Amino acid sequence: MERRYRVVVAKPGLDGHDRGVKVIARALRDAGFEVIYTGLFQTPEQVAEAVLQEDADAVGLSVLSGAHMTLFPRVVDELAKRGRHDVLVFGGGIVPEADIAALAEAGVARIFTPGASMASITTWLTEALQAREAHST
Repeated sequence: MERRYRVVVAKPGLDGHDRGVKVIARALRDAGFEVIYTGLFQTPEQVAEAVLQEDADAVGLSVLSGAHMTLFPRVVDELAKRGRHDVLVFGGGIVPEADIAALAEAGVARIFTPGASMASITTWLTEALQAREAHST
């Protein structure tokens, strides 16, 4: 039997726009993921702590405020401080193309920009987690 992956979905920072992250959370749930949504206005420390407490396989971050270059790497750093280098970090929101490479260097596995289909997100996450699991065994 395939394992059901656990994904924390979070809105770090002061961005109060949560419609998109709720749509993503629902799409992930409908695709068979166990989804934990942390709610609005989370600090990077709170997000990392939720990932730790929920023993999540991945964390999806949503930022529409332009603070992605600060918040996404801080979440990666907070996960590392907690020994969770294995967590797949992905994100979405208003992220300029020029910032995507820098976020990848900071440890963010994938960025989805506006217009990404729900199927592309759920398919990528499934394949990325399966590949990570196969590589670690």
